[in-house]
Amino acid sequence: MLTLAETKLHLRVDHDDEDVLIEALMATATAACADYLNMPAADLVIAVPAPVKSAALLLIGTLYEQRESVGERPYNRNPTFEALLNPYRVHA
Repeated sequence: MLTLAETKLHLRVDHDDEDVLIEALMATATAACADYLNMPAADLVIAVPAPVKSAALLLIGTLYEQRESVGERPYNRNPTFEALLNPYRVHA
């Protein structure tokens, strides 16, 4: 759904030291978007709408910035993530 280059641009990362971490976050965000949308992650590979990509990048940014499970700021659900994905959500 996302390329490493566009994800690093979003994160403002200009080195290769954390590529493995960023790729793991990309996989996590893709899985999280697919889970929220109630669709297989494989369906998010082709022709992904811009809001879905934006939601994934938003989640990646949050996970990249808040790497520790316990930190100064608690992790909260982001209503923007859900708002970006809601129009594409499949209801069973």
